[in-house]
Formats: sequence, C-alpha cells, structure tokens
Amino acid sequence: MGSRNRERRAEAVQSTNDSSALSKSSLAARGYVHDAFAALLVPGTARRAPLIHRGYYVRARAVRHCVRAFIEQTCAAPGTPRAQILSLGAGSDSLYFRLKTAGHLAGAAVWEVDFPDVAERKAQRIRDTPDLCALTGPFQSGDHGSTLCFESSDYRILGLDLRQLQRLDQALAAAGLDAAFPTLLLAEAVLTYLEPDDAAALIAWAAQRFSNAIFVVYEQMRPQDAFGEFMQQHFRHLNSPLHGLDRFPDAEAQQQRFLQAGWTACRAMDLNEFYRCFLPAEERRRMENLEPFDEFEEWHLKCAHYFILAASRGDSLSQTLVFPPSETFPRIDPASPSGVFPASVVTGDTQGLGLKRYGHASVLLSPGVILSAGGFGEQEGRHCRVSKFHMLLRYSDFEWKGNQIGSWGTGAQWDGRLYHTMTRLSDTQVLVLGGRLSPVTPALGILQLCCENEDNSTEDPIVTVTKFGPEEDSTLSRWRHSTTEVSCENQKYLFVYGGRSVAEPVLSDWHFLHVGTMTWVRIPVEGEGPEGRHSHSACSWQGGALIAGGLGVSEEPLSSVFFMKPITSGFLWESIAIQPPITPRRSTFMNCISEFSCSLVPGEFHHSEVPEKDGSTGRVMISDLEVLLYSTFTL
Repeated sequence: MGSRNRERRAEAVQSTNDSSALSKSSLAARGYVHDAFAALLVPGTARRAPLIHRGYYVRARAVRHCVRAFIEQTCAAPGTPRAQILSLGAGSDSLYFRLKTAGHLAGAAVWEVDFPDVAERKAQRIRDTPDLCALTGPFQSGDHGSTLCFESSDYRILGLDLRQLQRLDQALAAAGLDAAFPTLLLAEAVLTYLEPDDAAALIAWAAQRFSNAIFVVYEQMRPQDAFGEFMQQHFRHLNSPLHGLDRFPDAEAQQQRFLQAGWTACRAMDLNEFYRCFLPAEERRRMENLEPFDEFEEWHLKCAHYFILAASRGDSLSQTLVFPPSETFPRIDPASPSGVFPASVVTGDTQGLGLKRYGHASVLLSPGVILSAGGFGEQEGRHCRVSKFHMLLRYSDFEWKGNQIGSWGTGAQWDGRLYHTMTRLSDTQVLVLGGRLSPVTPALGILQLCCENEDNSTEDPIVTVTKFGPEEDSTLSRWRHSTTEVSCENQKYLFVYGGRSVAEPVLSDWHFLHVGTMTWVRIPVEGEGPEGRHSHSACSWQGGALIAGGLGVSEEPLSSVFFMKPITSGFLWESIAIQPPITPRRSTFMNCISEFSCSLVPGEFHHSEVPEKDGSTGRVMISDLEVLLYSTFTL
C-alpha cells in the first residue's frame, strides 16, 4: 500500500511538469521571454492569466541569470575544461535548445534527468520534431529499458528516479558526465517534491561528487503565514505535497542547509529581491507593460514565497559570480521603524461574517458600526464579485458581530466594483467613488448607499443603491485612489487623489468634489505635489489631507509622506520629513489619532509576514477582524 501511494505521488509530481510546460509556452507566446521551443516540447496550448505569466517570468529570468553567469565564467577562456549543465527534474524545459541557438554550447554540454516516463516522452517528441533534431545534430536512442533515452554530442536525456542515488551516479558517469569538470546543477521546483531525507541525500551527494560546481535551486518557502498555508494546501490538493518547508522555512535556513551539506558558499534570496536588484529597470518596464495587470498584492506575495539559491564548491566558482553585491534590498520588520504601540486582536462572530474578500472598501458609519461593500471573495459558497454588503456591529469592547445584508428596491444595484473608496456622508449615507470592474474596465458613475432599518424595525438594516452623475465623466475612471474629506472657506469637499486607470498605470492628478452640490470644482493648490502613486493611504488632518506610501510608477513601494495644507487661497503641498523614515509600504490604512500623531496599519511590504487576501486566485483571506501593530509618526 505504501509503495502504491509513493507511485501515485510520483505520478502527481510528473503531472506538474505538464502544467508548468503549458505555462512556459503561454509565457513565450505573450512575449515575456524569447523561447521558440517551449511550444514544440509540449502538446496543446493554454492561455494563462497575467498573474501566472509574471510568476513564471521572474522564475525564468532568475534561472536564466544563474545559467548565464555559469556559462560566462566557465566558457570564457580558451582551453578550459568543458562546462557541464546537469538539470535535475528537467521535464519539458527547453534550456538546451535555447543555449544551443544562442551559441552557448560550443564549450559545454547538457545532461537532463527526470522520471523514465517523462524523459522518454521528451526524447520521443524531439525525435518527431525536425526543428529540434536540426539543433541536436546526429543522435542515438537508448535501448529498451536503458536509462539513456537520447544522446547527441552535447545533449543527453536520462530516465531515472532522483531518489536512487547509486543508479543516478553510475548512469551519469556512463553517459559521459565528468565530476572533475565545472558543473552547474539545476533543480527548478524539484527538491521540495522529495521527502526531506531524500532531498538531503541528493544535496550531499552533489557536494561530495563535484569538486568545482554550482547548485542552483528554485522553489517555495515561508510556509507558516496565511499565504504559505494556502500554497501548501494547493499542492496537497494536487497530491504533490511540498516537503521540507517546516525544516527550511526561509532563505537563511536554505543557505544553512547547503552549507551544512558540504557546499562552501551559498546565497539565497526571494524573487522580490531578485526582481528589483538583478533585472535592469528597462527590462522590468518592458515586462510590466505587456498585459493589463492589477494584482500587485498577489504578485509580491508570491515572489516573497519563492526563492532562488546558488551554492558553490571550488575556488573558481564563487557564488558572488552569480549574485554579485547589489543595492541593499530593504528587510522589513512590520513593527518598525517609526515607533509602535500595541493593539489587541479582536475576534468577531465568524459565522456568516462575509469578510472573506479583498479589493473592497469599509467605512465607519458611527461608533461601533462598520459597513463594507464590494470586492472579490466568498459569497454563498463560491468565489465571485461580492454583491452583498457587510455590516459589523460592536456589542462590547471585545465582541463584534457581523452579517451580510442585501440591497433593496428596484433602482440601481451594486455593480461589482473593486478598489473603490467609500466616504461617510452621515450615519446612514455613504458615497462610493471610482473602482474597476476589470483591469481594463473602470466602474463609472457615483454610487450613494443609504443604510436604514425599514419602517424603523429592529431587523437587520437594508441598503439602497442610488447611481448618479454622468457615466462619461472621466474624473472617476480610476481605482486604487484615495478620497479624503477636506475643508476650504468653510465648505466641505472630497479630495480625490492618485490611483491608476486604463490609460495610465499611475496617476498624479487630483480633483475636488463639493459635497453639498456634488459637482467638481477647481481649488488652487500650490507647491510641488507628490509623485504619482496608487494603493497609498490618506486621511483628513486639520482641514487638509495626508498622503503616505503606495506604489510608484516603477511598481516599487514608496515611503514619502505629503500634507496638503489649507492656506488662505486654497491648499499648499508640503513634504513631511519623518525621522526615522516610515517603511515603504502599500495597501495600508492611515488614521489620525491626535492633533499631532498619525497611525499606519502595516499594509504590505515586499518582505511582509502580514497575511493577505483570498482563495481562488492564490490570495489568503483573514476571516476575523484583526487589529495589527501600527507604525506611528508625529507631525
């Protein structure tokens, strides 16, 4: 029975190759990478979502970076020993063909190892594809039952189980791999599918076998937080559970894993760090403009849960050649650096809460009453755009109760928008501005929500939705913006700032909506305004507006704080110097807690441990109301 379960898990792991190969083919088809061979090595086609494309893009670039560093070091000088690339669990990867086309195998050769069925299937596909055979040159196929499935002068494919190290060692030697030559071992999402003891044995075998080598690993980490738990659940559902993450949960632990196994140097980093420090800004901009994209939280969370590692042995192959010193990438402690005060965690009645959503907005109607609307999450047992409203009522200092409530009447209905703003007009009325229906479709028009008990009953309140304002008004064709109440000449205005739109990835403009007449008005604003941003935080303060954090034009978190200060003629922008500076962040919340102090709920950092979001799209959601540590700063 145990043997059969082991076989089933091996089959499930093999099936991940098919999904990955289709994703890589889709990646190339959309222009993220140049790979004319990915589609030739996999049957069928699939169109992946932009979020999947970005994940596979940074994975491909990280592996490419390591391979190129190795090739440049080992093949640069004439007369050096032949360089060897040993790809473990290679699957349908097109690495050999890309290197051969680029002319990088004149002094190198490639060996690939995978399960026998996978290896033979790839070998057969190469034999059946003239464009691939033209690159390999004359080849031989192994005898029936042989571990060597395909052999040319610079390319071998072997069908072996990586858990059988003695057979692996013998078969590689028989296939011409020389342990004395400089060797790059590549394990791309491989070790984590092995039992921890099997993975440890493989790492130690490689350290003992190769005297001059680099071992490059790409796989998952950070299993303890909410995203990590969801990630593990996803792979368990595929019957290919991730192993060893509890023993080696982060980049530091992975480095120690290799050092203790006999590798002399090692460096690992998450893919956020690789993306920012080792990809040119021009290349990042090219990629970021390939497809409409608005899933920044998931993108950075996923990058924070995968790492690229390079371990080395031998004097000539230092890991610094793979990852040379770069600009310091900020390591984030969510409880620093601008001062904190502790806040208690308050849990509510989770039955039917309806809080499992993201991209929504919430507003405090009155002390102890919070209304939330919109977003994407769970409703009636499925993941969808949330059409019901959610009201959270405070019954005591430590007890909140919530319930989903629907809309009422024959007029307008909630239109499914996300990343909008909600502003309180009174204890029963809320104004909804902006938002989007998709990354290419803004939510048009202004919504007014009226939350009341019908006929003054004691039943749950109902929400009526009224839509007004011209839909062709482009002022609110934005999302991830902020709306803040400000005052000028004793008049109340809503100050709409920043965000993003279909045409512009980052907006830097602002507008004033007169609350009494619901018309847009012009008010002079002097001084140099903030750089364009979205997903920032904002709050009212002394009649003006404070703006902090967010994502800038390069998709990097910002730490700057600006105050739009009321003056006689209108407003004046002032840059606020915070010492020590606040941590760069986005998707946060800011509130003034006194005349001179403000608080920032941590939001999201590139290295944040704060749990995020939902289920179906890879997000992780918080079902209880949680109050986290605040960063505070004094004005």
